[in-house]
Amino acid sequence: MSHSEPTSRVAIVTGAGSGIGRGVAEALARTGASVVVLDINEQAGYDAAAHLPRVGAARHTAHATDVADQTSVDAAVDAILKDYGRIDVLVNNAGWDKVGPFLDTDPDLWERIIGISLYGTLNLCHAVTPVMIGQREEEPHFSGRIVNVASDAGRVGSTGEAVYSAAKGGVIAFTKTLAREVARHQITANCVCPGPADTPLFDSISADSPKLREALIKAIPLRRLAQPEDLAGAVAYFASPEAGYVTGQTLSVSGGLTMA
Repeated sequence: MSHSEPTSRVAIVTGAGSGIGRGVAEALARTGASVVVLDINEQAGYDAAAHLPRVGAARHTAHATDVADQTSVDAAVDAILKDYGRIDVLVNNAGWDKVGPFLDTDPDLWERIIGISLYGTLNLCHAVTPVMIGQREEEPHFSGRIVNVASDAGRVGSTGEAVYSAAKGGVIAFTKTLAREVARHQITANCVCPGPADTPLFDSISADSPKLREALIKAIPLRRLAQPEDLAGAVAYFASPEAGYVTGQTLSVSGGLTMA
């Protein structure tokens, strides 16, 4: 290892260069974790890592990573292990969408949406879960945490987001099965489903529909879009020691727009 092993937990957050991911990274950093920011936007990732709060021995880094590319993911995970020697928390937050009627879309678009929003989660879990299992074998008290960020679109559907809804529905179902498979290793896997959130992704989606924001705010009982910190608290809970007996769960954070 190129550095002495940190005493803090090491947490990976994908898509943490902006939006919800950056909010999650900040929340985990405040708990004392060393946060590794993975983002396809190299500059945004390094900027986010540089501005995260540092508690105790924590230190934050970033890697330019395409979560849809298994080779890119494996390279990032190898670098993280070389640098930190361990991984305690994995937050799969990266996602992407382009809104429009399903019949107006084509397979190239489907592939991009599913590649980032579903395969990204599969790729990271496939690379990181064996690391966590190995740590459990070496450290009897180790308990890994996997938190996947899906979407309420994956629970109830969302007009104009058919393929994204399918991808995020896949994330929800995958999380439940993964939770069953890794439970014997004391690794938990849970899912957070945001409703409409005030993020750069939402801005890009709603750019052609100026009335969309206003209509959504009226439909949400709490009368506002989610802020990144609203989601960060839920993710931080699932990643915490206090959630050690919670696994396979799906939590909507939507201001009451959906209620299950």
